[in-house]
Amino acid sequence: MLDLGEGTETRAEFALLGLPKPLVAGLARQGITAPFPIQRAAIPDILAGYDVLGRGQTGSGKTLAFGLPTLTRIAGEKARPGRPRALVLVPTRELALQVADALEPLGRGLSLRTRTVVGGMSMGRQIEDLRRGVDVVVATPGRLTDLIEQGECALDDVQITVLDEADHMCDLGFLPVVSALLARTPADGQRLLFSATLDGDVDRLVTRFLTDPVIHSLDPATSSVETMEHHLIQVHRDDKADVTAEIANRDGRTILFVRTQHGVDRVVKQLARSGVRAGGLHGGKRQNQRTRILDGFREGTIGVLVCTDVAARGIHVDDVSLVLHVDPPADHKSYLHRGGRTARAGERGVVLTLVLPSERRATDSMTRKAGVTPSRHRVAPGDPILAEIAGARRPNGAAVPVWEPDVRRPLRPARDDRTPGRRRHGGDRHRGADRPGDGDGRRRRSEQGERPRGPWTGDGRAEGRAETGGGHHRGRTGGHGGQAGHGQAGYSGQAGYGSQGGYSGQGGYGGQGGRRGRGSRFTGR
Repeated sequence: MLDLGEGTETRAEFALLGLPKPLVAGLARQGITAPFPIQRAAIPDILAGYDVLGRGQTGSGKTLAFGLPTLTRIAGEKARPGRPRALVLVPTRELALQVADALEPLGRGLSLRTRTVVGGMSMGRQIEDLRRGVDVVVATPGRLTDLIEQGECALDDVQITVLDEADHMCDLGFLPVVSALLARTPADGQRLLFSATLDGDVDRLVTRFLTDPVIHSLDPATSSVETMEHHLIQVHRDDKADVTAEIANRDGRTILFVRTQHGVDRVVKQLARSGVRAGGLHGGKRQNQRTRILDGFREGTIGVLVCTDVAARGIHVDDVSLVLHVDPPADHKSYLHRGGRTARAGERGVVLTLVLPSERRATDSMTRKAGVTPSRHRVAPGDPILAEIAGARRPNGAAVPVWEPDVRRPLRPARDDRTPGRRRHGGDRHRGADRPGDGDGRRRRSEQGERPRGPWTGDGRAEGRAETGGGHHRGRTGGHGGQAGHGQAGYSGQAGYGSQGGYSGQGGYGGQGGRRGRGSRFTGR
């Protein structure tokens, strides 16, 4: 039971904004003590049905500023299959996952389902979710467009559309795709656009799709967070790796930004040779790797994260006390977004930029446009000023293995609400411990050690039926059929292996509906 002091005041403050009791209670359970300024300003206007144009620095609470009133407005009705009622568009997978993680538990209190539709993750599972009905879809533009073109999703019922980090989507070249998606939503729907900066192509989106928007701009476009310290560290090229290692070896969570994916991998290896464990995050890694690396950073398994600019938009970790630009960012907007990973929720933070002699002029111009006045220091490895401003420490030099996340550990606890034998969407293939076996991806023949065989037919064919899915395979080349087939399909032909669609004939693979293998066909019931 909550105490009657601060908690009661918190509930009253959120309730005064017009939010329903389940949302207010959900916020209190999460320990959210008071609305941020952009939330106080924007939530009443969104609840009133106005289009809203919001600008606030990273970490200013934009997600709940649009998420809470969106959940409130669509509550009370159930989404039809494949027809979400609210859409949140974001530029990166990490940001989509974080927005969904913030909204999903709050939405449950209003009986609303929130799901992500992003690339790099199972399309089959996303289609399955959409067919069951999803109220709030948090999506990246590319994957959502794919599902719409396949007929698995329609935006005709969308009441509220949110563009989060709209400027970054435009910077990544998503303007035509985002425009096409917005054009598919009802013309009289409500549109909300939130970003740290509002300029360039964003103005074109505002002019075309927002109607008399209410503007909430709590910070000047070039302002920096007051609790940040900014320093330019001038180094010689030969000293850059050693200075980077000393700064990374400090106490506290630290994020290093590098320009390219290859650069991320190189810096992680250099740090490991110096004795500093760090995780590398960039778009070239599989999504499950990226998720585990980010989880390891949040949980404190690693204290240093090395990443690219694209990943900067998806990192929301509190208590990051220092951001180091190993490579200076390309422009002032990237500088502000990178630096926004620190000094969150009122905490203090330090932003350092390593500058080579050839980069001084461009870096000076960038910081002027960003509206910051950094301190300048010329340093060499072991310089006391590094310890003073960043807490840098010289590593012990004992090499450590390059850190990689444990891919055997499940990302989330297994769901126990799945009906035994229920068929999953054919687009997903079982992997590793999902198959019957020892958890290492190898399958057992049967409980008795032999694979059960199906009846032989007169023309030399074998038939196998899947007990769980109800489908079966027929192979033209002879073989045997499993009456207790694995997954959703069973075995047939020449000992083909079936996952959710299975193999048949001489190795032909059938998904949901199946693809033909040589001398085989797939029939599903």
